[in-house]
Amino acid sequence: MKVLAIHGGPRKGWNTDTLLKKALEGAASAGAETEMVQLYDLKFRGCVSCLSCKLKKEPRPNRCVLRDDLTAVLDKAHVADAVILGSPIYFSEITGEARSFLERFLFQYLNYDDTNSPLSPRKRMGLVFTMNCPETLFGQIGYHDLFKRYENWMTRFFGHCEMLLSTDTLQAKDYSRYHLGRFDADAKRLRHETVFPQDCQKAFEMGVKLAKGN
Repeated sequence: MKVLAIHGGPRKGWNTDTLLKKALEGAASAGAETEMVQLYDLKFRGCVSCLSCKLKKEPRPNRCVLRDDLTAVLDKAHVADAVILGSPIYFSEITGEARSFLERFLFQYLNYDDTNSPLSPRKRMGLVFTMNCPETLFGQIGYHDLFKRYENWMTRFFGHCEMLLSTDTLQAKDYSRYHLGRFDADAKRLRHETVFPQDCQKAFEMGVKLAKGN
């Protein structure tokens, strides 16, 4: 059992990175072989719509032909039994790096002969999204639809998806150093000390579940 985590955020050691590591700890405790990829350490771009993965030749490509730092990551994701993508939410979306990864990861498997039958290998997927936004504002800014869309994509392409949402997260250790006056720094720290550990436990349990396949 191989479980691959893809960190689509820029901040190592912070919320998304921490939750992904907890998920991998859970997967390892269930006997899985684990690995983490930091997308911000790589040089790559999104899909360029060359359609080479759709060429009519045998054997049919069905794989992204671009060659850059993401190539090896896509190879690892292709053979992994479970893949967990983590990203912070910026301006109501996942990061550009995470989006570019998904473009390359998903489009290679999209079957335009029968869009109801993607060419992707069946695997278990996990999504870990962190955000400064509290859950009470999800309806107002369209987050329910955003997260459901990503969950539906993973389920459609790979057959299974687990999702963890970590909300109202801590942005900085010392709020006084930044122009972040609209936030209650004490409340943010208290939530980080009381609620975020619960999210870490949920991430650990997600890793166990993905590794065990149940």
